[in-house]
Amino acid sequence: MFKKIATAGLVLALGAGAALAQNDCSAGKTLKEGVLTVATGNPAYFPWVIDNDPTSGKGFEAAVAYAVAKHMGFEADKVEWTSTTFDQAIQPGPKEFDFNLQQYSITEERAQTIDFSDPYYSAAQAVLVRKPTVDAGATPTMESLKGLKWGLAAGTTAPALIAQLVAPSAEPLLYEDTADVSEALKAGQIDATLMDLPTALYTAAVVLEDGVVLGQFPAGADAPDSFGLVFEKGNALKDCANAALAEMKADGSLAAIEAEWLAEATGAPVIK
Repeated sequence: MFKKIATAGLVLALGAGAALAQNDCSAGKTLKEGVLTVATGNPAYFPWVIDNDPTSGKGFEAAVAYAVAKHMGFEADKVEWTSTTFDQAIQPGPKEFDFNLQQYSITEERAQTIDFSDPYYSAAQAVLVRKPTVDAGATPTMESLKGLKWGLAAGTTAPALIAQLVAPSAEPLLYEDTADVSEALKAGQIDATLMDLPTALYTAAVVLEDGVVLGQFPAGADAPDSFGLVFEKGNALKDCANAALAEMKADGSLAAIEAEWLAEATGAPVIK
């Protein structure tokens, strides 16, 4: 379990010029009175969390969590971190967190067992391959993508998106998670996979020695995943978080966090 942190610089950075949504909005609604318990994965990966340490406030989701907390009236020293697996958090039943963020796509199916906040990020979808696939002639075109051997993480939205966007000629292979998909790429079992752009960039640069982000789907054409904070079903704290997110969108602070941790200068061409 992660420890809580009291960092003066972080408090100042998040608090400068920010109006709190409602200081008393979350009163009596958190698991622990006066404390906001936030969950993420363990390990949590770049660029969402830096160095697997969400208490630092570094990384897109770590920074979002502290900013939402600030707008809800919780200083950094009143935020405690815990961890869950991806699947644990979206199972029905009581939660050991107030909200959880680890790139959960908002879907109707998941919303039957948990509640989502309004989106805090909409992710462009990108195609990840290795250099030998590019050398063999793969290009960022629909025609080329149809002929690739795809591997996708089961339980994510990737299989449905690939079926909708590409309709590959061969049935995609399904793996337990993105780590297994990356290993399949390394082993040459598959040619390509679909990831959100930040994860694809990280995997290409760090996980794979010869990874290439072949391209990204154009905005509006890929029904991009929208990520939401996860709450226990019926949790009244969701409304407080939505008020915080609305303020962050209005004052530009959410966009600033995205610009800092999810830079747009990716160099990934748009798929045609």
